[in-house]
Amino acid sequence: MMNGPGKSDRPVVPEKSPNNAGQPAAEGMEGRGLAKGNPPQQNASRTPGRNDAPSALERIRQAAKKDRKVRFTALLHHIYNLETLRMAYFSIKREAAPGVDGETWRHYGEDLEKNLRDLSERLKRGAYRAKPVRRVYIPKADGRQRPLGVTALEDKIVQRAAVEVLNGIYETDFLGFSYGFRPGRSPHHALDALYTALLTRKVNWVLDVDIRSFFDTISHEWLVKFLEHRIADRRVVRLIQKWLNAGVLEDGKRMRVEVGTPQGGSASPLLANIYLHYVFDLWVQAWRRKRAQGDMIVVRFADDIVVGFQRESDARRFWGELTERFRKFALELHLDKTRLLEFGPFAAANRKKRGEGKPETFHFLGFTHICGRKRSNGMFTVLRQTIRKRLQAKLNEVKIELQRRMHAPIPEVGQWLRAVVSGHFRYYGVPMNAPALHIFRFQVGWLWQRALSRRSQNGRVTWDRMRRLIDRWLPPARIYHDYPLRRLGVIT
Repeated sequence: MMNGPGKSDRPVVPEKSPNNAGQPAAEGMEGRGLAKGNPPQQNASRTPGRNDAPSALERIRQAAKKDRKVRFTALLHHIYNLETLRMAYFSIKREAAPGVDGETWRHYGEDLEKNLRDLSERLKRGAYRAKPVRRVYIPKADGRQRPLGVTALEDKIVQRAAVEVLNGIYETDFLGFSYGFRPGRSPHHALDALYTALLTRKVNWVLDVDIRSFFDTISHEWLVKFLEHRIADRRVVRLIQKWLNAGVLEDGKRMRVEVGTPQGGSASPLLANIYLHYVFDLWVQAWRRKRAQGDMIVVRFADDIVVGFQRESDARRFWGELTERFRKFALELHLDKTRLLEFGPFAAANRKKRGEGKPETFHFLGFTHICGRKRSNGMFTVLRQTIRKRLQAKLNEVKIELQRRMHAPIPEVGQWLRAVVSGHFRYYGVPMNAPALHIFRFQVGWLWQRALSRRSQNGRVTWDRMRRLIDRWLPPARIYHDYPLRRLGVIT
């Protein structure tokens, strides 16, 4: 399955510096404690009769954790295992759009076992071929278009199976301040870690890092080199290369893509995390330990990165060296969006002395982060409010869908709106963001009233009737998330 010192004559490719050696005390607050508090990874056996012994995936995880330089030489059979493929099939969204082959989840499942056996055999003998990704565009909050890749169903299944296997290895390697698309971690874990760090560490400057077109510029050559630090099974590496080289189908034309991983594929988030683990995470861990003269914090969710510093000199030196580091690995900082701003308990007073305005704000994971003061004692705090563009973009989506459902029965539309508003509150319902939640609920009700008034010539719906509909169908604004300092205390 693997080789390491004393296990085989095959050479062992050395890792970078061991990932967990010499962790600074900050790491616990930036996520190391969260990782310990997370539920175990879901890789235990899924069939009766195997509960008394660790599953094959659990043995991989234990081996990876025991020796962080071991290279795994036999992994493909775990991917084409029928049980793993079946699990991958059932974890795929049932109503997802079909890829270039037009195959749907329901149609494939009509003869599932036969199809999975055929897929397993093709993987086993090397006859599996990845299909090009169908490219579609979705609007972003800033009005631009975000490219997404719609992957063929069988490619989704194989990618999901591969991710299940590879997670057993890389979840032991990834660092505590990395949160994006990892088992047991969510955007709110990253938000909590950032909030806690800003309040409990000596942070006076924040570097808001934006990587230009990250998913579209990942170097395939470097990615393969990074994979080979841990994966010695050439069949698995070639499998990943098949996805990278499958190309994109756009407007009926197939285009070969030599860089990037298409967003939308199951493997893309993991490959992106692996890339940034070697390019950024290990480097910034060493930089903090060896180069920083003051306190320093890091929080990363996929390619969204926030770095906090005690000293401005550290921040500016880090910014310059990070630019060079990224350039070496074919990445580029977005010059207009990467910003260094004064932020923290002394920012307002310092800027006032210089005759400048209020402290600048920065965005992270849907929230605008603002320097504030507690009403009770005047102590520094971080206000987190829904990004205005995100709020407006969501309301525009609701408006368009209400127009489409204009003549649908009121209970049907009410149930849909309840799900939309509830989902919005569950994400954005953080302490001190209640005003934005009330605005969202009011605006949704107002859009619904306009849609109802336009569907007949009998005149507009009165607000008395509208309030009854709103009270019946739209849930009240609610804070779902506790203060991060309390929640982190519970988790750790």
